[in-house]
Amino acid sequence: MKIEPLAIPDVKLLTPRVFGDDRGFFLETYNSRVFAEAGLPTEWRQDNHSRSARGVLRGLHYQLTDPQGKLVRVTRGRVFDVAVDIRRASPSFGQWVGAELSDENQAMLFIPPGFAHGFLVLSEVADFCYKCTTLWHQQSDRSLRWSDPAIGIDWPLDGLTPQLAGKDAAAPLLADAEVFA
Repeated sequence: MKIEPLAIPDVKLLTPRVFGDDRGFFLETYNSRVFAEAGLPTEWRQDNHSRSARGVLRGLHYQLTDPQGKLVRVTRGRVFDVAVDIRRASPSFGQWVGAELSDENQAMLFIPPGFAHGFLVLSEVADFCYKCTTLWHQQSDRSLRWSDPAIGIDWPLDGLTPQLAGKDAAAPLLADAEVFA
């Protein structure tokens, strides 16, 4: 598995080796030894799977109490996945990185605790799967505004009007949000 840091080095792009032939393919999505050697989590507390239609934008989500690290991937379709550093003491506070994840490139993204996370569905439908280092904590669940100009995410909308959940549409700007010290 190839593991490389993105522009914010704490966020990692993982590209597994895919073994394929006329019968299909095989790939390894997690290996505790490989992850430990790369300094990535080796214990996961929750697995999630969502399905969304083209133009759905989920995020930017995080939780203040027991923040989650996430290992995200797409098993069907294509998304633009984004991580925003919301650790106030970090030199990359307020900066974002993004990557296209799809069932074709089989890439995965590791987003460490202290980051807000979101994605935009680019295909007609996408199945999005992710492992979390901690359990979901409803009371500390938070969102940041996906379109905050101070963050400046370059979403590949290409004429799409994002479909948002109510909490995401009403999410605060980074300047007004509760973030990590």
